[in-house]
Amino acid sequence: MVGLFSSLVTLLSAHPTLALVIVFCVAFGEALLIVEVEGSDAEIDEQLGVILAIARRHNPVELRESKSEEEAKKIWLGRKSAFGAMGQINDYMCLDGTIPVSALPLVLRRIGEMSREFGLDVGNVFHAGDGNMHPLILYNANKPGDLEKCEAFGAEILKLCVEVGGCLTGEHGVGIEKRDLMGVQFSGVDMEAQLWVKDVFDPKWLLNPAKVFPLAVTAGRRVA
Repeated sequence: MVGLFSSLVTLLSAHPTLALVIVFCVAFGEALLIVEVEGSDAEIDEQLGVILAIARRHNPVELRESKSEEEAKKIWLGRKSAFGAMGQINDYMCLDGTIPVSALPLVLRRIGEMSREFGLDVGNVFHAGDGNMHPLILYNANKPGDLEKCEAFGAEILKLCVEVGGCLTGEHGVGIEKRDLMGVQFSGVDMEAQLWVKDVFDPKWLLNPAKVFPLAVTAGRRVA
């Protein structure tokens, strides 16, 4: 069996405005999956053969293999334009939960269900190859209650990521946005061990004292 060494696998879920950006690259269906492989010419041909065979078993709307660097750049332009395209629709919050690749189907289905439950649209743009998800939750910043609903939706997605064996963040960090969710991923003992490490390097808690850990957990350590 050939081993697949994809240098990048990324996915864009369906959204009308997003589709306009990438429709020139590939016929747009429920989702667009971009796979890039690397290796010698023989290795690339072998890997592409396996990838195309797997894709055909799932009746894709269209399969397209780039035949030149220029064509590959056009395909990637769709991915690179995704966030800007979503920003033309409405305000959005970008998440950063990371999950096992095997959990992608379950998590995507559940995000779709939660989108209907919260009444907020969401576009999934992420690195499918490493499970680093970037759901973009759309909301209206000028509509009272919409931001709070968006934040609640986002929290449920991140809890789901942890539930399936993933984590709260893969790239963006915890900061302030996810600090109150640290208890979802880490036990009190886990967080205390992390706090001891910070105590060593920042004994007076002068560096970003209100970030990463829940405020109630760090109240006794932070400088007033």
